[in-house]
Amino acid sequence: MAHVTVRVPAVLAAGLGGRREVDVPYDADAGPPSVRRLLDVLAEEYPRFGRRVRDERGEVRRYVNVFVGADNIRDLSGQDTAVPAGTDVLVVQSVAGG
Repeated sequence: MAHVTVRVPAVLAAGLGGRREVDVPYDADAGPPSVRRLLDVLAEEYPRFGRRVRDERGEVRRYVNVFVGADNIRDLSGQDTAVPAGTDVLVVQSVAGG
């Protein structure tokens, strides 16, 4: 069993039980998981996190950015982006101010 590490800033950590990073296991024989699969697993275990990151249609909220390595999934294949072994995923909520 392999895993992908998902990291979040402090503002999203409450949704993960106070954790800033979570290892999500996956079956390495099935190939790398997609971002969608990782978010599904996290939303099942941490519903509050799931609601903050994705809307009722399952789309990543417009003020949330998800990076696979250094690349924003919006510049790749969206939630269908594969996460290669050893690559971290970073979920960041935009912060606006005035």
